[in-house]
Amino acid sequence: MTGIRRKLLIIDDDILVCRSIAVYLEDSGFEVFEAADATQLNGAIQQFQPELVITDLRMPGADGLQVLRQVKQAQPFLPVIIISGAGSLGDVVGALRLGASDYLIKPILDMEMLVHAINKALERQDLLIENQRYREQLEGANSELRESLRVLERDQLAGKQVQKRLMPKRLITKDYYQAEHYVAPSLFLSGDFIDYAHIQKRYLAFYLADVSGHGSSSAFVTIWLKHLVSRMVREEDLFGNEESFATGTNLLLQTVNREIKETRLNHHLTFFVGVIDTHTQKMNYSVAGHLPMPILQTAESSIYLEGMGKPVGIFKEVTWQVYSLQLPQEFSLLCFSDGVLEILPAHMLQEKEAQLLEKIATTSGSLESVCNTLQVDDDGESPDDIAILIISRGK
Repeated sequence: MTGIRRKLLIIDDDILVCRSIAVYLEDSGFEVFEAADATQLNGAIQQFQPELVITDLRMPGADGLQVLRQVKQAQPFLPVIIISGAGSLGDVVGALRLGASDYLIKPILDMEMLVHAINKALERQDLLIENQRYREQLEGANSELRESLRVLERDQLAGKQVQKRLMPKRLITKDYYQAEHYVAPSLFLSGDFIDYAHIQKRYLAFYLADVSGHGSSSAFVTIWLKHLVSRMVREEDLFGNEESFATGTNLLLQTVNREIKETRLNHHLTFFVGVIDTHTQKMNYSVAGHLPMPILQTAESSIYLEGMGKPVGIFKEVTWQVYSLQLPQEFSLLCFSDGVLEILPAHMLQEKEAQLLEKIATTSGSLESVCNTLQVDDDGESPDDIAILIISRGK
């Protein structure tokens, strides 16, 4: 027999019986230790560290049930097999209730029955120990996972606060223009980003970007985007003069596209970027793979703007058409990320777009009215990030 010899302890006051059992078990591949009575139990267990105890039920000074109690109190997982020449049903029941692995009647005519009982008890013992080990490992892993999740949640909350502070505040100009927004992330962090500014007290520039993917990696791209556009406005006078008003939306998308390709951020973006000359009420805008198109709402109608263009960050050499539109004196321009389509009950894209237009037509055009009508909540349970940008002018 190969492998490690399993250690057994036999307690029996009948020395001849004890020796005969020990010899057979040694021949069967076990390492066997012998004790003559129960008083030697504690010392024998400490000295030999057996993996299983075989004890007689009737011995001077103490019986097998007392031995069983002592063993189970000291080592609950140590298996004990009771052997007895005068066992009653009550003894059997009592032994099994106290945790005995098996109960055999002496004389044991077929010693293989004892070997089988020992192997079965040791297998059960091994499973119990293995399960305990797995349980401890699982508890340790769960503890580490809980701590990791706490760290991740703290990081996510910190990231959310940073991202939230980068979002612009509500903007109201002296010539009755207003810009406001709402972002409902599907996770802690959003891949949707909105920004706007009143430049040189004349040009109201704005964009809504939707970064591919979700979570922190997408949110990092929005932070990078904020920095890039701010630098262009500050250092390159983006949307700061008539020339940039005419071509700035295309220039912005080209710059973002080039930077993403060069830095290999492994994300692409859809964009709607526009700029309004508040002196003439003319708007120029470009579209980069953005759906749904913004809705222009007036007292008379609600319509989608026209336009199309490739997403940003996929193709190398791309230009985007600059569309122009003369805005009415009073209007609301409502821009949405594509997440808004996911909360509409229709199935086909055209049906969703028609449904969105119908719903928006029933609103006043204010951010509160739109959010209430679409039932948009910042509960993190929407299937995709939802961003809403509203540029309006009234009296």
